[in-house]
Amino acid sequence: MKKLLALALALVMMLGCIGMTACGDDTDGGKLKVGVILIGDENEGYTYAHISGIQKAVENLGGSDKIEVIWKYNVKEDQICFDEAEYLVSEGCDVIFTNSYGHQSYTLEAAKKYPEVQFVAVTGDTAAAQNLPNFSNAFNKTYESRYVSGVVAGMKIKELVEQNKLTDANYDADGNVKVGYVGAFPYAEVVSGYTAYFLGIRSVYEKVAMTVQYTDSWFSLTGEAAAAQQLAAQGCVVICQHADSTGAPSEVQSHKDDGQVIYSVGYNIDMLAVAPTAALTSATNDWSKYYTYAIDTVMKGEKIATNWSAGYSEDAVGITALGPECAAGTAEKVAEVEAALKAGTLKVFDVNSFTVTKTDSSNTGATVDANGHLTAYLADINADFVGETNVIADGCFQESDAAKYRSAPYFDVRIDGITEITK
Repeated sequence: MKKLLALALALVMMLGCIGMTACGDDTDGGKLKVGVILIGDENEGYTYAHISGIQKAVENLGGSDKIEVIWKYNVKEDQICFDEAEYLVSEGCDVIFTNSYGHQSYTLEAAKKYPEVQFVAVTGDTAAAQNLPNFSNAFNKTYESRYVSGVVAGMKIKELVEQNKLTDANYDADGNVKVGYVGAFPYAEVVSGYTAYFLGIRSVYEKVAMTVQYTDSWFSLTGEAAAAQQLAAQGCVVICQHADSTGAPSEVQSHKDDGQVIYSVGYNIDMLAVAPTAALTSATNDWSKYYTYAIDTVMKGEKIATNWSAGYSEDAVGITALGPECAAGTAEKVAEVEAALKAGTLKVFDVNSFTVTKTDSSNTGATVDANGHLTAYLADINADFVGETNVIADGCFQESDAAKYRSAPYFDVRIDGITEITK
């Protein structure tokens, strides 16, 4: 009997939905069903940003009267992801989102098996190569907000130097102020973000050197705290993060409470609750911009863009509230930089703003001039780029160009002034 009922329901769905037409369209009086597979839950900053974005998108598009969301939390990056996708299909979901890079292969597998459902691997990078009508990728231009958060850090460093608040331990042998960065993995996403942050600092105060300490985990309170502790012990003045817990900011606050001159720049969420005097700001994303677009597209019976990306010009990225110990004039400087990003007059990866020494194997595709400035970068990333494609144009590395390349970051050049330390 259950099989007969399931068959009958399937026939009804087929009659009500043709191709990509949303079953939640008002023509059949039903709700659009949205499935969401998440790497974490509301207790983890990265996933919380996605949860908030989806909730806001639902409100923007008519609320729960029109849209039903089925949530799947704490889904590992393994076969369980595919199993959950199948379950969401069986529940009648018209579109299914996954939010972690490791979910992508299982999302793709489900998209191939269920062509009547749209699937989106957020932060994924293979949709263009797959060329499936129901499989897409999306990623915000987070590197822009990383740059702005770097400007905030640079303002504080400049102030500390001018006020003679730093000691010899805060400088390296070349007189550069030490800064630190807690990174999850040495992926392009992390490299792009920490480079943008570093360039933001140097746009305000040039003489800095940064150490990136990897944790090999997206979320580890203890691992991120330990990495921050190591960077603090080295004399780093500001420690930023591309990891999802509050471990690093909490550790920085403890060192500041003990009298060390040290500050924190977070990610995803406001860190003032755990680092009330150490937190300067956090780079963040407003995922509601994407989810509103994507869900609305499905409601209209249309195909979600294969690659989608947005930044300051669409208000899809930003920084959180400035901390109480930010340098004087920081708010005004941030407003200036954000306006330039929105206007397109400021290019984060201006090839004249950094140099490259080709000693790292990661830089084998880089071409530099006699002064070390990047003149070309040939990339063939996950087959999204056809052959060798130069992603430098108009004097700038064209990061996250969804129209030409892909939405996910592909800047993985190791520039001078940054040292990486693996776990």
